[in-house]
Amino acid sequence: MFRDVTLPFWLLLLIVGFAAVTFASHFLFPSVRWFFRKRAERALAQLNARLDRPIEWFKLARRQDMIVRLSYDPKVMEAVAEHAAETGVPGEVAFEEARRYAREIVPGFSATLYFGVATRLARWISRGLYRVRIGKVDPALSAGLDRKATVIFVMNHRSNMDYVLVTWLVANRSALSYAVGEWARIWPFSRMIRAMGAYFIRRGSRNTLYRRVLARYVQMATEEGTTQAIFPEGGLSLDGRVGAAKMGLLNYIVTGAGPGRDVLFVPVGLAYDRVLEDRVLVAAGRAGERKFRAGIGAILRFAAVNLWRKLRGRFKGFGTAAAGFGPPVSLKSFMQANPAAPTEALGAHLMAEIEKVVPVLPVPLIAAALRAEPADRAALGAIVTSLAARLTALGAVLKLPPQGISQAVEEGLAPLLARGLIGDDLRPTPGSAAILGYYAASVEQRLDPVLPHDAAAQRT
Repeated sequence: MFRDVTLPFWLLLLIVGFAAVTFASHFLFPSVRWFFRKRAERALAQLNARLDRPIEWFKLARRQDMIVRLSYDPKVMEAVAEHAAETGVPGEVAFEEARRYAREIVPGFSATLYFGVATRLARWISRGLYRVRIGKVDPALSAGLDRKATVIFVMNHRSNMDYVLVTWLVANRSALSYAVGEWARIWPFSRMIRAMGAYFIRRGSRNTLYRRVLARYVQMATEEGTTQAIFPEGGLSLDGRVGAAKMGLLNYIVTGAGPGRDVLFVPVGLAYDRVLEDRVLVAAGRAGERKFRAGIGAILRFAAVNLWRKLRGRFKGFGTAAAGFGPPVSLKSFMQANPAAPTEALGAHLMAEIEKVVPVLPVPLIAAALRAEPADRAALGAIVTSLAARLTALGAVLKLPPQGISQAVEEGLAPLLARGLIGDDLRPTPGSAAILGYYAASVEQRLDPVLPHDAAAQRT
Protein backbone atom coordinates (compact mmCIF):
# COMPACT_ATOMS: atom_id res chain seq x y z
CA MET A 1 0.00 0.00 0.00
CA PHE A 2 2.92 2.32 0.74
CA ARG A 3 5.14 1.13 -2.08
CA ASP A 4 6.50 3.54 -4.63
CA VAL A 5 4.67 3.73 -7.93
CA THR A 6 6.45 4.84 -11.06
CA LEU A 7 4.42 6.96 -13.49
CA PRO A 8 5.29 8.60 -16.78
CA PHE A 9 5.80 12.30 -16.37
CA TRP A 10 2.96 13.12 -18.81
CA LEU A 11 0.55 11.03 -16.78
CA LEU A 12 1.62 12.80 -13.56
CA LEU A 13 0.95 16.16 -15.21
CA LEU A 14 -2.47 14.93 -16.34
CA ILE A 15 -3.39 13.77 -12.82
CA VAL A 16 -2.22 17.05 -11.24
CA GLY A 17 -4.10 19.01 -13.90
CA PHE A 18 -7.35 17.17 -13.24
CA ALA A 19 -6.90 17.64 -9.50
CA ALA A 20 -6.30 21.37 -9.95
CA VAL A 21 -9.36 21.77 -12.16
CA THR A 22 -11.51 19.82 -9.65
CA PHE A 23 -10.25 21.95 -6.76
CA ALA A 24 -10.83 25.19 -8.67
CA SER A 25 -14.32 24.24 -9.87
CA HIS A 26 -15.49 23.08 -6.42
CA PHE A 27 -13.74 25.54 -4.10
CA LEU A 28 -11.98 28.41 -5.90
CA PHE A 29 -14.32 29.36 -8.77
CA PRO A 30 -17.50 29.62 -6.66
CA SER A 31 -15.72 31.98 -4.25
CA VAL A 32 -14.35 34.08 -7.09
CA ARG A 33 -17.73 34.21 -8.81
CA TRP A 34 -19.40 35.15 -5.54
CA PHE A 35 -16.86 37.94 -4.97
CA PHE A 36 -17.30 39.46 -8.43
CA ARG A 37 -21.07 38.95 -8.39
CA LYS A 38 -21.33 40.89 -5.14
CA ARG A 39 -19.21 43.69 -6.57
CA ALA A 40 -21.31 43.73 -9.75
CA GLU A 41 -24.53 43.85 -7.72
CA ARG A 42 -23.26 46.78 -5.65
CA ALA A 43 -22.16 48.63 -8.78
CA LEU A 44 -25.52 47.97 -10.42
CA ALA A 45 -27.38 49.19 -7.33
CA GLN A 46 -25.35 52.43 -7.39
CA LEU A 47 -26.05 52.84 -11.11
CA ASN A 48 -29.79 52.25 -10.68
CA ALA A 49 -29.88 54.80 -7.84
CA ARG A 50 -28.84 57.60 -10.21
CA LEU A 51 -30.99 56.55 -13.18
CA ASP A 52 -34.53 57.88 -13.57
CA ARG A 53 -35.60 54.41 -14.66
CA PRO A 54 -33.55 51.54 -13.17
CA ILE A 55 -32.33 48.74 -15.40
CA GLU A 56 -34.91 45.95 -15.46
CA TRP A 57 -33.97 42.44 -14.33
CA PHE A 58 -35.39 41.15 -17.61
CA LYS A 59 -32.56 42.92 -19.43
CA LEU A 60 -29.94 41.64 -16.98
CA ALA A 61 -30.92 37.96 -17.32
CA ARG A 62 -28.39 35.63 -18.92
CA ARG A 63 -28.82 35.55 -22.68
CA GLN A 64 -29.01 31.75 -22.79
CA ASP A 65 -31.76 31.76 -20.17
CA MET A 66 -33.73 34.31 -22.19
CA ILE A 67 -33.36 32.24 -25.35
CA VAL A 68 -34.76 29.20 -23.53
CA ARG A 69 -37.59 31.25 -22.01
CA LEU A 70 -38.55 32.67 -25.40
CA SER A 71 -38.25 29.33 -27.20
CA TYR A 72 -40.52 27.55 -24.71
CA ASP A 73 -43.01 30.40 -24.33
CA PRO A 74 -46.56 28.98 -24.77
CA LYS A 75 -47.35 31.40 -27.62
CA VAL A 76 -44.12 30.48 -29.42
CA MET A 77 -44.85 26.78 -28.95
CA GLU A 78 -48.32 27.37 -30.39
CA ALA A 79 -46.74 29.12 -33.38
CA VAL A 80 -44.33 26.19 -33.82
CA ALA A 81 -47.21 23.68 -33.88
CA GLU A 82 -49.13 25.73 -36.44
CA HIS A 83 -46.01 26.18 -38.57
CA ALA A 84 -45.35 22.44 -38.54
CA ALA A 85 -48.96 21.69 -39.53
CA GLU A 86 -48.96 24.26 -42.35
CA THR A 87 -45.60 23.32 -43.85
CA GLY A 88 -45.61 19.58 -43.13
CA VAL A 89 -42.22 19.61 -41.42
CA PRO A 90 -41.67 17.56 -38.24
CA GLY A 91 -42.35 19.39 -34.98
CA GLU A 92 -38.72 19.04 -33.91
CA VAL A 93 -37.56 20.78 -37.09
CA ALA A 94 -40.08 23.61 -36.63
CA PHE A 95 -39.02 24.04 -32.99
CA GLU A 96 -35.34 24.18 -33.95
CA GLU A 97 -36.17 26.87 -36.51
CA ALA A 98 -37.96 28.91 -33.83
CA ARG A 99 -35.05 28.49 -31.44
CA ARG A 100 -32.68 29.70 -34.16
CA TYR A 101 -34.81 32.83 -34.54
CA ALA A 102 -34.75 33.30 -30.76
CA ARG A 103 -30.93 33.12 -30.72
CA GLU A 104 -30.84 35.68 -33.53
CA ILE A 105 -33.20 38.14 -31.81
CA VAL A 106 -32.34 37.99 -28.10
CA PRO A 107 -29.64 40.49 -26.97
CA GLY A 108 -27.02 39.96 -24.28
CA PHE A 109 -26.99 43.21 -22.34
CA SER A 110 -23.85 44.35 -20.51
CA ALA A 111 -24.31 47.29 -18.12
CA THR A 112 -20.54 47.76 -18.02
CA LEU A 113 -20.25 48.06 -21.78
CA TYR A 114 -23.35 50.25 -22.11
CA PHE A 115 -22.61 52.79 -19.38
CA GLY A 116 -18.84 52.38 -19.18
CA VAL A 117 -18.07 52.48 -22.91
CA ALA A 118 -21.07 53.06 -25.19
CA THR A 119 -22.56 56.17 -23.58
CA ARG A 120 -19.15 57.82 -23.23
CA LEU A 121 -18.25 56.97 -26.81
CA ALA A 122 -21.63 58.25 -27.98
CA ARG A 123 -21.02 61.54 -26.15
CA TRP A 124 -17.55 61.89 -27.66
CA ILE A 125 -18.74 61.16 -31.22
CA SER A 126 -21.81 63.39 -30.98
CA ARG A 127 -19.94 66.38 -29.58
CA GLY A 128 -17.01 65.78 -31.92
CA LEU A 129 -19.18 65.95 -35.03
CA TYR A 130 -21.93 68.40 -34.05
CA ARG A 131 -23.05 71.19 -31.77
CA VAL A 132 -25.68 69.25 -29.88
CA ARG A 133 -28.81 71.13 -28.82
CA ILE A 134 -32.03 70.16 -27.08
CA GLY A 135 -34.95 71.66 -28.97
CA LYS A 136 -37.84 71.09 -26.59
CA VAL A 137 -38.56 68.94 -23.56
CA ASP A 138 -42.20 68.49 -22.60
CA PRO A 139 -42.91 69.45 -18.96
CA ALA A 140 -44.34 65.98 -18.29
CA LEU A 141 -40.89 64.47 -18.94
CA SER A 142 -39.17 66.89 -16.59
CA ALA A 143 -41.71 66.14 -13.86
CA GLY A 144 -41.06 62.41 -14.17
CA LEU A 145 -42.98 59.53 -15.71
CA ASP A 146 -44.93 56.74 -14.08
CA ARG A 147 -42.19 54.41 -12.81
CA LYS A 148 -44.45 51.38 -13.22
CA ALA A 149 -45.07 52.06 -16.92
CA THR A 150 -42.94 50.85 -19.81
CA VAL A 151 -41.36 53.80 -21.64
CA ILE A 152 -40.79 53.56 -25.39
CA PHE A 153 -39.04 56.40 -27.24
CA VAL A 154 -40.45 56.72 -30.78
CA MET A 155 -38.31 58.71 -33.21
CA ASN A 156 -38.03 59.85 -36.79
CA HIS A 157 -35.10 58.20 -38.55
CA ARG A 158 -32.80 60.72 -40.26
CA SER A 159 -29.37 59.14 -39.91
CA ASN A 160 -27.51 56.24 -38.37
CA MET A 161 -26.22 58.91 -35.99
CA ASP A 162 -29.68 58.75 -34.39
CA TYR A 163 -28.63 55.71 -32.34
CA VAL A 164 -25.50 57.47 -31.11
CA LEU A 165 -27.14 60.81 -30.34
CA VAL A 166 -30.17 59.48 -28.45
CA THR A 167 -28.10 56.94 -26.49
CA TRP A 168 -26.08 59.80 -25.04
CA LEU A 169 -28.99 62.20 -24.53
CA VAL A 170 -30.98 59.75 -22.39
CA ALA A 171 -28.01 58.10 -20.66
CA ASN A 172 -29.01 59.67 -17.32
CA ARG A 173 -32.53 58.25 -17.59
CA SER A 174 -32.14 54.60 -18.55
CA ALA A 175 -30.50 52.06 -20.85
CA LEU A 176 -32.27 51.87 -24.20
CA SER A 177 -33.07 48.67 -26.04
CA TYR A 178 -33.04 49.40 -29.78
CA ALA A 179 -34.59 47.44 -32.61
CA VAL A 180 -31.83 47.32 -35.25
CA GLY A 181 -31.91 46.01 -38.80
CA GLU A 182 -29.70 43.67 -40.78
CA TRP A 183 -26.92 46.25 -41.16
CA ALA A 184 -25.98 45.75 -37.49
CA ARG A 185 -25.37 42.01 -37.86
CA ILE A 186 -21.92 42.53 -39.36
CA TRP A 187 -19.16 40.95 -37.26
CA PRO A 188 -17.61 42.19 -34.95
CA PHE A 189 -20.13 45.04 -34.52
CA SER A 190 -22.95 42.57 -33.95
CA ARG A 191 -21.49 41.33 -30.66
CA MET A 192 -20.98 44.86 -29.37
CA ILE A 193 -24.46 45.99 -30.46
CA ARG A 194 -26.05 42.92 -28.87
CA ALA A 195 -24.17 43.62 -25.64
CA MET A 196 -25.65 47.12 -25.65
CA GLY A 197 -29.12 45.57 -25.37
CA ALA A 198 -30.21 45.92 -29.01
CA TYR A 199 -32.26 43.17 -30.61
CA PHE A 200 -31.99 42.30 -34.29
CA ILE A 201 -34.96 42.29 -36.65
CA ARG A 202 -35.33 41.24 -40.27
CA ARG A 203 -37.12 44.12 -41.91
CA GLY A 204 -39.61 43.02 -44.53
CA SER A 205 -39.52 39.34 -43.56
CA ARG A 206 -42.67 37.45 -44.56
CA ASN A 207 -41.86 34.35 -42.51
CA THR A 208 -44.85 33.88 -40.18
CA LEU A 209 -42.95 31.84 -37.58
CA TYR A 210 -40.16 34.42 -37.41
CA ARG A 211 -42.67 37.23 -37.02
CA ARG A 212 -44.43 35.46 -34.17
CA VAL A 213 -41.16 34.78 -32.33
CA LEU A 214 -40.14 38.43 -32.77
CA ALA A 215 -43.59 39.61 -31.66
CA ARG A 216 -43.40 37.51 -28.51
CA TYR A 217 -39.96 38.86 -27.60
CA VAL A 218 -41.12 42.47 -28.02
CA GLN A 219 -44.20 41.73 -25.93
CA MET A 220 -42.16 40.04 -23.19
CA ALA A 221 -39.75 43.00 -23.05
CA THR A 222 -42.67 45.43 -22.86
CA GLU A 223 -44.43 43.39 -20.16
CA GLU A 224 -41.25 43.41 -18.07
CA GLY A 225 -40.86 47.20 -18.32
CA THR A 226 -37.82 47.34 -20.61
CA THR A 227 -37.17 50.89 -21.85
CA GLN A 228 -37.04 50.75 -25.64
CA ALA A 229 -36.36 52.99 -28.63
CA ILE A 230 -37.95 52.36 -32.02
CA PHE A 231 -38.20 54.07 -35.40
CA PRO A 232 -41.83 53.65 -36.51
CA GLU A 233 -40.95 54.64 -40.09
CA GLY A 234 -39.08 51.34 -40.36
CA GLY A 235 -36.04 52.85 -42.07
CA LEU A 236 -34.11 55.99 -42.88
CA SER A 237 -36.04 58.82 -44.50
CA LEU A 238 -35.20 59.03 -48.19
CA ASP A 239 -36.78 62.45 -48.73
CA GLY A 240 -36.06 64.36 -45.50
CA ARG A 241 -39.66 64.28 -44.28
CA VAL A 242 -41.20 62.47 -41.31
CA GLY A 243 -42.95 59.52 -42.94
CA ALA A 244 -45.89 57.32 -42.09
CA ALA A 245 -45.56 54.69 -39.39
CA LYS A 246 -45.29 51.04 -40.24
CA MET A 247 -47.44 48.88 -38.05
CA GLY A 248 -45.02 46.01 -37.29
CA LEU A 249 -43.48 46.73 -33.89
CA LEU A 250 -46.34 49.02 -32.86
CA ASN A 251 -48.83 46.26 -33.58
CA TYR A 252 -46.83 43.77 -31.48
CA ILE A 253 -46.86 46.21 -28.56
CA VAL A 254 -50.56 47.04 -28.88
CA THR A 255 -51.77 43.44 -29.29
CA GLY A 256 -49.61 42.25 -26.40
CA ALA A 257 -50.66 45.01 -23.99
CA GLY A 258 -52.30 43.64 -20.85
CA PRO A 259 -54.47 45.22 -18.16
CA GLY A 260 -51.55 45.74 -15.79
CA ARG A 261 -48.55 47.80 -16.90
CA ASP A 262 -49.21 50.87 -19.06
CA VAL A 263 -46.99 51.83 -22.00
CA LEU A 264 -45.84 55.44 -22.43
CA PHE A 265 -44.66 56.46 -25.91
CA VAL A 266 -42.31 59.46 -25.86
CA PRO A 267 -42.13 61.23 -29.27
CA VAL A 268 -38.61 62.32 -30.22
CA GLY A 269 -37.87 64.58 -33.20
CA LEU A 270 -34.31 64.57 -34.59
CA ALA A 271 -32.71 67.04 -36.99
CA TYR A 272 -29.22 67.68 -38.40
CA ASP A 273 -27.54 70.47 -40.30
CA ARG A 274 -25.66 67.72 -42.10
CA VAL A 275 -26.92 64.16 -42.49
CA LEU A 276 -23.79 62.11 -43.09
CA GLU A 277 -25.57 59.76 -45.52
CA ASP A 278 -27.51 62.45 -47.41
CA ARG A 279 -26.19 61.65 -50.90
CA VAL A 280 -26.72 57.92 -50.41
CA LEU A 281 -30.29 58.45 -49.18
CA VAL A 282 -31.19 60.82 -52.00
CA ALA A 283 -29.78 58.37 -54.56
CA ALA A 284 -31.85 55.56 -53.05
CA GLY A 285 -34.93 57.79 -53.19
CA ARG A 286 -34.32 58.53 -56.86
CA ALA A 287 -33.92 54.82 -57.62
CA GLY A 288 -37.15 54.08 -55.81
CA GLU A 289 -35.65 51.23 -53.80
CA ARG A 290 -34.17 50.97 -50.34
CA LYS A 291 -30.72 49.86 -51.46
CA PHE A 292 -27.89 52.01 -50.20
CA ARG A 293 -24.90 52.07 -52.50
CA ALA A 294 -22.21 53.04 -50.05
CA GLY A 295 -19.28 50.66 -49.87
CA ILE A 296 -17.12 50.21 -46.82
CA GLY A 297 -14.23 51.79 -48.74
CA ALA A 298 -16.12 55.05 -49.28
CA ILE A 299 -17.17 55.15 -45.63
CA LEU A 300 -13.59 54.62 -44.42
CA ARG A 301 -12.27 57.28 -46.81
CA PHE A 302 -14.86 59.78 -45.55
CA ALA A 303 -13.93 59.02 -41.93
CA ALA A 304 -10.18 59.18 -42.64
CA VAL A 305 -10.40 62.51 -44.47
CA ASN A 306 -12.37 64.16 -41.67
CA LEU A 307 -10.14 62.63 -38.98
CA TRP A 308 -7.09 64.04 -40.76
CA ARG A 309 -8.79 67.44 -40.97
CA LYS A 310 -9.59 67.29 -37.26
CA LEU A 311 -5.99 66.41 -36.36
CA ARG A 312 -4.81 69.41 -38.38
CA GLY A 313 -7.35 71.69 -36.71
CA ARG A 314 -9.31 72.27 -39.92
CA PHE A 315 -12.44 70.33 -39.04
CA LYS A 316 -15.17 72.66 -37.81
CA GLY A 317 -17.88 70.05 -37.39
CA PHE A 318 -21.08 69.42 -39.32
CA GLY A 319 -23.15 72.14 -37.74
CA THR A 320 -25.95 71.51 -35.26
CA ALA A 321 -27.69 68.28 -34.27
CA ALA A 322 -30.82 68.69 -32.17
CA ALA A 323 -33.52 66.62 -30.53
CA GLY A 324 -36.96 67.55 -29.26
CA PHE A 325 -39.01 65.51 -26.78
CA GLY A 326 -42.79 65.71 -26.98
CA PRO A 327 -45.56 64.84 -24.50
CA PRO A 328 -45.81 61.14 -23.58
CA VAL A 329 -48.74 59.20 -25.05
CA SER A 330 -50.40 56.63 -22.78
CA LEU A 331 -51.30 53.45 -24.65
CA LYS A 332 -54.17 52.65 -22.25
CA SER A 333 -55.73 56.08 -22.65
CA PHE A 334 -55.29 56.08 -26.41
CA MET A 335 -56.80 52.62 -26.87
CA GLN A 336 -59.83 53.62 -24.82
CA ALA A 337 -60.34 56.67 -27.04
CA ASN A 338 -59.74 54.74 -30.30
CA PRO A 339 -61.05 51.20 -29.83
CA ALA A 340 -61.90 50.58 -33.51
CA ALA A 341 -58.42 50.81 -35.06
CA PRO A 342 -55.94 51.43 -32.22
CA THR A 343 -52.72 50.54 -34.03
CA GLU A 344 -53.34 52.60 -37.16
CA ALA A 345 -54.66 55.56 -35.20
CA LEU A 346 -51.78 55.32 -32.74
CA GLY A 347 -49.17 55.24 -35.50
CA ALA A 348 -50.62 58.32 -37.20
CA HIS A 349 -50.85 60.19 -33.90
CA LEU A 350 -47.29 59.36 -32.88
CA MET A 351 -45.82 60.46 -36.21
CA ALA A 352 -47.76 63.73 -35.99
CA GLU A 353 -46.38 64.31 -32.48
CA ILE A 354 -42.85 63.51 -33.67
CA GLU A 355 -43.20 65.98 -36.55
CA LYS A 356 -44.19 68.73 -34.12
CA VAL A 357 -40.95 68.46 -32.12
CA VAL A 358 -38.45 68.09 -34.99
CA PRO A 359 -36.21 71.14 -34.46
CA VAL A 360 -35.70 73.64 -37.31
CA LEU A 361 -31.97 74.22 -37.86
CA PRO A 362 -30.07 76.78 -39.98
CA VAL A 363 -29.19 74.58 -42.97
CA PRO A 364 -32.71 73.18 -43.54
CA LEU A 365 -34.16 76.67 -43.07
CA ILE A 366 -31.75 78.20 -45.61
CA ALA A 367 -32.37 75.32 -48.03
CA ALA A 368 -36.11 76.00 -47.83
CA ALA A 369 -35.55 79.74 -48.36
CA LEU A 370 -33.35 79.09 -51.41
CA ARG A 371 -36.29 77.38 -53.12
CA ALA A 372 -37.77 80.88 -53.56
CA GLU A 373 -34.69 81.82 -55.67
CA PRO A 374 -33.58 84.98 -53.83
CA ALA A 375 -31.58 87.45 -55.88
CA ASP A 376 -29.00 88.18 -53.17
CA ARG A 377 -28.26 87.72 -49.48
CA ALA A 378 -30.49 90.60 -48.46
CA ALA A 379 -33.44 88.97 -50.21
CA LEU A 380 -32.48 85.64 -48.67
CA GLY A 381 -32.49 87.21 -45.20
CA ALA A 382 -35.97 88.62 -45.77
CA ILE A 383 -37.28 85.20 -46.86
CA VAL A 384 -35.69 83.51 -43.86
CA THR A 385 -37.25 86.09 -41.52
CA SER A 386 -40.67 85.42 -43.05
CA LEU A 387 -40.25 81.62 -42.81
CA ALA A 388 -39.11 81.84 -39.18
CA ALA A 389 -42.16 83.95 -38.29
CA ARG A 390 -44.53 81.47 -39.97
CA LEU A 391 -42.87 78.52 -38.26
CA THR A 392 -43.03 80.21 -34.87
CA ALA A 393 -46.74 80.92 -35.36
CA LEU A 394 -47.26 77.20 -36.08
CA GLY A 395 -45.50 76.26 -32.85
CA ALA A 396 -42.38 74.84 -34.52
CA VAL A 397 -39.21 74.42 -32.46
CA LEU A 398 -36.53 76.73 -33.88
CA LYS A 399 -32.93 76.13 -32.81
CA LEU A 400 -31.19 79.07 -34.46
CA PRO A 401 -28.17 81.11 -33.28
CA PRO A 402 -29.03 83.55 -30.49
CA GLN A 403 -27.34 86.33 -32.48
CA GLY A 404 -30.36 86.51 -34.78
CA ILE A 405 -31.43 85.82 -38.35
CA SER A 406 -28.29 87.25 -39.94
CA GLN A 407 -26.13 84.74 -38.07
CA ALA A 408 -28.57 81.94 -38.96
CA VAL A 409 -28.18 82.87 -42.62
CA GLU A 410 -24.39 82.72 -42.34
CA GLU A 411 -24.43 79.37 -40.48
CA GLY A 412 -26.83 77.92 -43.03
CA LEU A 413 -25.04 79.20 -46.13
CA ALA A 414 -21.46 78.38 -45.11
CA PRO A 415 -21.71 74.55 -45.32
CA LEU A 416 -23.75 74.69 -48.54
CA LEU A 417 -21.10 76.87 -50.15
CA ALA A 418 -18.25 74.76 -48.75
CA ARG A 419 -19.77 71.58 -50.17
CA GLY A 420 -20.34 73.22 -53.55
CA LEU A 421 -24.09 72.70 -53.40
CA ILE A 422 -24.74 76.33 -54.31
CA GLY A 423 -22.71 78.99 -56.09
CA ASP A 424 -21.99 82.57 -55.10
CA ASP A 425 -25.19 83.55 -56.93
CA LEU A 426 -27.16 81.39 -54.42
CA ARG A 427 -28.28 79.08 -57.23
CA PRO A 428 -27.95 75.28 -56.94
CA THR A 429 -24.96 73.87 -58.74
CA PRO A 430 -25.63 71.14 -61.34
CA GLY A 431 -26.90 67.97 -59.64
CA SER A 432 -27.39 69.61 -56.22
CA ALA A 433 -31.08 70.48 -56.35
CA ALA A 434 -32.10 67.07 -54.95
CA ILE A 435 -29.81 67.45 -51.93
CA LEU A 436 -31.15 70.95 -51.21
CA GLY A 437 -34.70 69.63 -51.55
CA TYR A 438 -33.88 66.85 -49.09
CA TYR A 439 -32.89 69.39 -46.41
CA ALA A 440 -35.73 71.79 -47.23
CA ALA A 441 -38.34 69.02 -46.96
CA SER A 442 -38.49 68.99 -43.15
CA VAL A 443 -39.23 72.74 -43.07
CA GLU A 444 -41.76 72.53 -45.90
CA GLN A 445 -43.53 69.66 -44.16
CA ARG A 446 -43.85 71.71 -40.99
CA LEU A 447 -45.31 74.63 -42.98
CA ASP A 448 -47.73 72.39 -44.84
CA PRO A 449 -47.94 68.77 -43.65
CA VAL A 450 -50.16 67.73 -46.58
CA LEU A 451 -47.97 69.34 -49.26
CA PRO A 452 -47.61 66.82 -52.13
CA HIS A 453 -44.11 65.56 -52.79
CA ASP A 454 -42.80 63.09 -55.32
CA ALA A 455 -40.52 61.30 -52.89
CA ALA A 456 -43.40 60.10 -50.74
CA ALA A 457 -44.07 57.31 -53.18
CA GLN A 458 -40.50 56.10 -52.81
CA ARG A 459 -40.92 54.98 -49.21
CA THR A 460 -40.94 51.27 -48.64
